[in-house]
Amino acid sequence: MADAKLKPKSVDGTEPHGAGNSPQETASTVEVMPPPDAIEPDPELTPEEAEQARKRYLLKRFWISARRYWGRGGDKFAWPFSIGLLAMIGMNVGFQYGINLWNRGIFDAIERHDAGTVYFLSAVFVPLVLGTVAIVTLQVAVRMMIQRRWRSWLTTAVIARWLANGRYYQLNLIGGDHKNPEARISEDLRIATEAPVDFIAGVISAFLAASTFIVVLWTIGGALTLPIAGFTVTIPGFLVITAVLYAAITSSSMAVIGRYFVHVSEAKNQAEAEFRYTLTHVRENGESIALLGGEEEERNDLDKTFANVLKQWALLARQHMRTTLVSHGSMLIAPVVPVLLCAPKFLEGSMTLGQVMQAASAFAIVQGAFGWLVDNYPRLADWNACARRIASLMMSLDGLERAEQSDSLGRIKHGETEGESMLSLNDLSVSLDDGTAVVTETRVEIEPGERVLVAGESGSGKSTLVRAISGLWPWGSGSVNFHADRRLFMLPQRPYIPSGTLRRAVAYPGAADSWTPDEIKAALTKVGLDYLNDKIEEDAPWDQTLSGGEKQRLAFARLLLHQPDIIVLDEATAALDEKSQDKMMQMVIDELPEVTIVSVAHRAELEAFHSRKITLERRKGGAKLVSDIDLIKRKRKRNLLSRVLNNPSLPKGSTTSNKDSAVPE
Repeated sequence: MADAKLKPKSVDGTEPHGAGNSPQETASTVEVMPPPDAIEPDPELTPEEAEQARKRYLLKRFWISARRYWGRGGDKFAWPFSIGLLAMIGMNVGFQYGINLWNRGIFDAIERHDAGTVYFLSAVFVPLVLGTVAIVTLQVAVRMMIQRRWRSWLTTAVIARWLANGRYYQLNLIGGDHKNPEARISEDLRIATEAPVDFIAGVISAFLAASTFIVVLWTIGGALTLPIAGFTVTIPGFLVITAVLYAAITSSSMAVIGRYFVHVSEAKNQAEAEFRYTLTHVRENGESIALLGGEEEERNDLDKTFANVLKQWALLARQHMRTTLVSHGSMLIAPVVPVLLCAPKFLEGSMTLGQVMQAASAFAIVQGAFGWLVDNYPRLADWNACARRIASLMMSLDGLERAEQSDSLGRIKHGETEGESMLSLNDLSVSLDDGTAVVTETRVEIEPGERVLVAGESGSGKSTLVRAISGLWPWGSGSVNFHADRRLFMLPQRPYIPSGTLRRAVAYPGAADSWTPDEIKAALTKVGLDYLNDKIEEDAPWDQTLSGGEKQRLAFARLLLHQPDIIVLDEATAALDEKSQDKMMQMVIDELPEVTIVSVAHRAELEAFHSRKITLERRKGGAKLVSDIDLIKRKRKRNLLSRVLNNPSLPKGSTTSNKDSAVPE
């Protein structure tokens, strides 16, 4: 969880700004569109049929978002580049046809011993090759440009949805097939956008090549007459028929042999993602693992995860072996077939050597076009698996987005307080995404400058209540209201330390250059980290270098820089000793005397730094607010009778105005 959650303005009081025609701006245009409607599986389907239907829908879900790249709000260069790629594919086929004609001419000239024609065609060959190389090179550049821009556009759109409204955090709280979103966004989305461009370009190229050179084969080959049992059988366009039959045999063989390729490739990608996640988990928790001596247990877990990777790789290797058997065999046989078929006509003198070579070249091109599936089936399977994985993440985001727009589960509302109240919770209930209550019917009103301590036993919902206040926890009912134009700053128990310099870590979530080095050093000095002043420009792994207590001190330094109006502390001093904790709390009170504080903590010593204490008690059906007492005498008393009437869940006597008359817990 980030250290700062801002409502309704950012820490520096500015609004988010655009970036011209950047992919980010385009993505924001895309994301105003509502998510697709949820598709419920047919209850009459068997589990296997339901799974197949789910997989088909996942591919459909991927295309629902991906195709918008060419639609309204997509990339303005999408269509120009796409049309340019198609034009270059057509030109490339034209150059192939020119080289095919050149083959016929050069071999006919060699057969006639025509030296002049041989020399002329040798000179013509140079511009043909240069033109072909230039077109193919430009075609690759444009194709990769489309892939890069499409990936950039879709990645930006998915990340925008992932980060919006704390969904990146909420995904951890709900069920669904969205594990390892970082791997899906980085690796799976890359393959999911690269492969379709290759496939479409390959199919169009294959279609144009097949159409062009089938005509060549039909024209050159003509009909083949064969004597069979005393009869003569004439086969028109025998080279074309042979090419189609040959391609049908190889393609159907590939489809049968590789029918499990998609499933195996998907399982392999999932195993790889889980292995990466396990390694990342060990790195991020290295200190705790080292202190507990858990290396052996982690090694066993890594071995088990990696064993699954090797198992899936072995299954994939078998599929590759089978498909290689077909593809390599086809590659060896294809050039020989047309020569053998044309040999009788050449020997009887009805075909020239040039025609034989032209037919062989055309047959190879047609066979290559028809055999496109043979060569690309493994990549097609890999794309299938990756597209489904990124679509699974999209569907989970769809669910969260629909929940934000619907009242079916109940959503906590956020608004503005009336009067001078800094923060108010109006009949706030917090629940899980399945409707299970965590905190129920909480009504609290906090005035400017109040310092409120939220207490209760572990598991009573204190931290969940804090997440609801910050807007990270959406499910429930009631409302959380803030004073207009006030800034909220969150300090979690484990402060986030970004990569980069120490100066950036202290300034986060603001920009590092928003404060001068002297201001950064002054803040560090006030929180007892003055020994780090000489290292503020040092780029180091500060998240691993700083201790838990130092990270919490650094988080307090952020408060001094940002100077928010409301601070929410969620066990923000748990890593500090009692003396250091007292210094931090007193420092906040001295430096920010007008700030409103809401603290979640277990330590009774913190009562000395708060003016009010509310207590949650875990009960069946959800935790309830059981007491709300003043720890110090207030200058302006609240309307106690009104509070009792508005919140009957409070026991009588718990609304006293000073600590001496508080109801015992």
